[in-house]
Amino acid sequence: MSTSLDTTEFVVRSIAQTCVDNEKYFGDLDSVVGDGDFGYSLARGFEQVIAHWDEYDREDSGTFLLKIALVISSRIGGTSGPIWGTAFMRAGTALKGIDSVSGADVVAALRTSIEGIKKRGNSDVGDKTLLDALVPAIDALEASVLQGDSGGLSMQKLAAAARTAAEATSSLKALRGRASYSGDRSIGSPDAGAVAVAVLAEQLAEAWKS
Repeated sequence: MSTSLDTTEFVVRSIAQTCVDNEKYFGDLDSVVGDGDFGYSLARGFEQVIAHWDEYDREDSGTFLLKIALVISSRIGGTSGPIWGTAFMRAGTALKGIDSVSGADVVAALRTSIEGIKKRGNSDVGDKTLLDALVPAIDALEASVLQGDSGGLSMQKLAAAARTAAEATSSLKALRGRASYSGDRSIGSPDAGAVAVAVLAEQLAEAWKS
């Protein structure tokens, strides 16, 4: 029988492995209007997450996520480290001490992660960042949880929303990060962070089936 911690470990492991496997793809996306280090930075950080997998405190899901956050913050370079580290830190804090994590708990944790990302990056939806895929994805997840959908169906809806939203970032002008230096030239290609969110969500949805 799966526990909340089992599920949390599954999600984090899937994210970590997907970031490592897609190093070149994410880097190529970022190199269109950014500095191209996005894929490299994520891969190096999540390699460390995997390398020290058995060492993390597993008192509960929140404690586990907080330990992951520390690794991410210290190992992922560039602007991605603080952003992704903040997301995991906020989620871990929200879930710390909760033994049986519900769908509503997950949504609440992800909402506080989003607020942390907004504050840390001084950004919001519409600025052409990962938020443009993450926020619609969590909106879809919340609606699915409220409808009482299964975990697998919720993951599918989250992934579909993330992909649609990520592709829509092609029409946006980058207002944050290195891509913002490109001005109007950033229009016409999707945001690397938003696409990464979509890829991660799709891999989670696929892995959830098995």
